[in-house]
Amino acid sequence: MGDERTLTRVPARLRDLTSWYRRNRVLAWICVVIAVNQLGFGSIVPVVPLYAAAFGVSQALIGLTIAIYGLARFAASVPAGWIADRAGRRWSLAAGGALTVAGNVICGLAPSYEVFLFGRFVAGSGASMVLTSGQVILADITTPETRGRTMALYMAVFLFAVGIGPLPGGLLAELGGLAFPFFTYAVFGSIVALLALWRVPETRSKTPARAVTQSPGMPYLAQVGVLLRHRPFLLVSLLSFAAFFARTGALFNLVPVRAQQSIGLGPAQIGLGLALISVLGLLGAYPSGILVDTFGRKAVIVPSTLLSGAGLVGFALAPDYGWFLIACLLWALASGISGAAPAAYAADIAPRGMNAAAMSTYRMLADSGYVVGPALLGWLSDFTGATTALIVTAALVVTTGALFALLAPETYRRRAQEAASPGTEPRPLEVPPRD
Repeated sequence: MGDERTLTRVPARLRDLTSWYRRNRVLAWICVVIAVNQLGFGSIVPVVPLYAAAFGVSQALIGLTIAIYGLARFAASVPAGWIADRAGRRWSLAAGGALTVAGNVICGLAPSYEVFLFGRFVAGSGASMVLTSGQVILADITTPETRGRTMALYMAVFLFAVGIGPLPGGLLAELGGLAFPFFTYAVFGSIVALLALWRVPETRSKTPARAVTQSPGMPYLAQVGVLLRHRPFLLVSLLSFAAFFARTGALFNLVPVRAQQSIGLGPAQIGLGLALISVLGLLGAYPSGILVDTFGRKAVIVPSTLLSGAGLVGFALAPDYGWFLIACLLWALASGISGAAPAAYAADIAPRGMNAAAMSTYRMLADSGYVVGPALLGWLSDFTGATTALIVTAALVVTTGALFALLAPETYRRRAQEAASPGTEPRPLEVPPRD
C-alpha cells in the first residue's frame, strides 16, 4: 500500500510541476539563463586576481581588473535597456551573452595586462546586459501582487549560482590552468545567447511609452530624463547605490582588513563569517518576497536598511570574533529581508511602456556604487582608518534609509488592496509631465 501511494504521488507532483511551468514559462527560462550566466561569473571569481598577478603588475592594478568590471556594468546598463526597448528583450539578452563570450575569450587569450583589462570591460558589459534584460523581463511579466515573490525567486537563483560558482572555477583552474575558467565562462555565455533566442519569449509591450500627457512614442533618452526627475525613482536608486557602495566598498574591501588587523582573525574565520552572510541571504530571499507582497515595499526596505547600518557599525566596533559573527548575522538578516524589494519598487513606479528605461536606469545608478565604493572607501581608510570608513558608510546607509522612509510613497500593500473595491488593480505611480 505504501509503495502504491508513493507511485501515485509522483505523477501528481509531475503534473503540478508541469502546470507551474505552463503558468511561469518565461520566469522559468529567465532563471535558467541567469543561473547559467552567474555560474560562469562565479567560476572566475577565484582566478581573476591570480591571472592578473601573473602579468607581474602591482596590487593596485590587480584591483583595477575588478573595478573595471563594475565600471562596465555601470556604462552598459542604459544601452542594454535601449536595445531591449528597440530590438526586444530576447535580443538584448542574446547580445549580452555574445559580449560575455567575446570578453572572456579575450581574457583567456590575453598576451598582456592591457588586453586582459580590455577583456574584463567587454565581459562586464555583457554581464550587465544579461542582468538588466532579465530584470526588464521580470518587470514586464509581473503585477504588483506577485512582483516581490517573482523577483525574490530570481534573486535566490542568482545568489545560489554566484555562491556555488567559485567551487567548480577553482577545480577548473587546478585542472586546466588559470585561463581555463575564462573559456568555460565563454561557453556559458554562448548557452545564454542560444537560450535567449530559442526559449525566452518576447515580452516587450506593443504599447509605446507614455507620460501622463499620453504623448505616444517618447524617445528612450527622454524616458530616462523623465525618470531622473521623479523623486521616488531617485530615492530607491539612491538607496540601492548606498547598498552597492557598502557591499563592495565596505564588506568586500574594508571588513576583512579590519578583522585581520584589529581583531586578529585568520582567513578561515573571516571566510566563515562571510559565508554565513551568503547562506542566510540565500535562505531569506523567497520569504522576503512574500513579506514584500504582503506588507508592502517600504515595510521591508526601511527596516532592512537600518539593519545594514547596524551591521556596519558592528563590523567597525567588533572587539572579538563573537561580535564579528553578530555583525555578520545582522548584515545577513538585512540582505535576506531586503532581497529584491528595491527592484520591485522600481518596477512598480515604471510608467506604462517604460520598463526597459526604468530598470536599466535603476541598475546604472545602483551599479555606480559598485564603481565608487571600493576606490573612495579605500582612500578614506588610508587617511582615517578602516573603523572610521565603516562608520561613515553606516551613516550613509542609514541616511538613505531615513530619506526613503520619509519621502518615498508606498507603491503596493496587499491589505490596502484587499480593502479596495473588487476589480480594482494597483497602478504604477505616474511621473510628472516633462517641463
